[in-house]
Amino acid sequence: MSPAQSAANSPDDASVARSIGSGIDYNLFLDCVHCGLCTSACPTYLETGNENDSPRGRIYLMRAVADGRMELTPPVRKHLDLCLDCRSCETACPSGVAYGRLIEPFRIETLTAERASGQDQTRGWFQRLFLFGLFPYPNRLRWMLAPARMLQKLGWDRLLEGPWTRLLPKQLQRLTQQLPRLQTVGPRFPHVLPAKGVRRARVGLFTGCVAQAMFGQTHWATARVLQENGCEVVTPRTQACCGAIHYHSGLVGPTAKFAAANAHAFPLNDLDAVIVNVAGCGAMLKDYAHMASQLAGENDALRTDLESLAGKTRDVAEFLVELGPVAPQGPVPVRATYHDACHLAHAQKVEQQPRTLLEMIPDLELIPLAESTICCGAAGSYNLTEPEMSDRLSRRKVDHILDTKAELIITGNAGCLLQIQSQLKQRQHPIPVVHPMDLLDYSYRGISPPFLSQR
Repeated sequence: MSPAQSAANSPDDASVARSIGSGIDYNLFLDCVHCGLCTSACPTYLETGNENDSPRGRIYLMRAVADGRMELTPPVRKHLDLCLDCRSCETACPSGVAYGRLIEPFRIETLTAERASGQDQTRGWFQRLFLFGLFPYPNRLRWMLAPARMLQKLGWDRLLEGPWTRLLPKQLQRLTQQLPRLQTVGPRFPHVLPAKGVRRARVGLFTGCVAQAMFGQTHWATARVLQENGCEVVTPRTQACCGAIHYHSGLVGPTAKFAAANAHAFPLNDLDAVIVNVAGCGAMLKDYAHMASQLAGENDALRTDLESLAGKTRDVAEFLVELGPVAPQGPVPVRATYHDACHLAHAQKVEQQPRTLLEMIPDLELIPLAESTICCGAAGSYNLTEPEMSDRLSRRKVDHILDTKAELIITGNAGCLLQIQSQLKQRQHPIPVVHPMDLLDYSYRGISPPFLSQR
């Protein structure tokens, strides 16, 4: 089906004005030469085979809407909404098309126009209560998860998965399905953790929102690994959510508030880097630079701070390899496979560094994973808003994982961890999924990981 045919279902379906896309630098559209090399890297195109669900097809659609040659009808909107914004097309593209800087502002302009016309899709009960009112606030999320954590501690996990959950709205059903084995709530981070031995660097640790509430022990593992490598770790208490949830929903105002809080929280002039261990958060913080004018408006000082924060942001694996990692000594005898988080491999171009660190762990056997850089279907809140495609992609990912016969899956993003773990649980394959920093921490401390005794 051609893009024009997809758009031509009904002339009455036009929902927003033709001005959508007018705020995008038109040269970004022209960078695409429609060679099609991106199609083999696009998760949705691999699943549907529909040209409209490929990067070049979506660029054609967006450009046609921006030109006024096509209305943004529901069918066209659906093709664009199916995009995961994984940015694997950017890795595959020989022309350097900045696809993320097309799809993201296009979505923002679309949602802004819909809001102005009274067709806002971001103000449903689920978005208000959960996506915007709960997820970006770790303390609220911790309180919300307290009953589930208690049930798991008592061994009554099945109550979280019983038939009663079918009475819940579909989006809440999916939330219960995604619920992992919750980590113990650790102590509050002190403002500063000292380096071990000679101090080699002074870094800030970004703790985020969902990751802080669900995977606090992974943050502690990250801090300990940094300490082992001679880093003094500063954890500001005034830092906030990175803003990705709001930004990808077209809500620039709340995003700007979160970004300003983060830019002011970290003593940037006194830090060598700001360390992030969640791929999506890291990509968002690094993108503050090109969003600076949009987020700061006429506040020149804030714009400078946002650009400085973006310039100092590093994924933890990226930073450790740049620093020169201290070799861990504790053996972790397990067959493992590594899944590349999209916003680490594609948005941040951090692909080899996690593997370099993992290969340093004694007795860890790292098995290659087919289609490692293809999205698992998590993509932030995508697994809640586009459940059918999300499930197709997670099944595809887990098929490849099971083919490796691995006893452990490693990934550097909280969303991927939740998505893969949920799909494994549904298929009754209780293979643990962990962050690279968890494994390194075990090895540095000489502690046998708990999952080894559960094999």
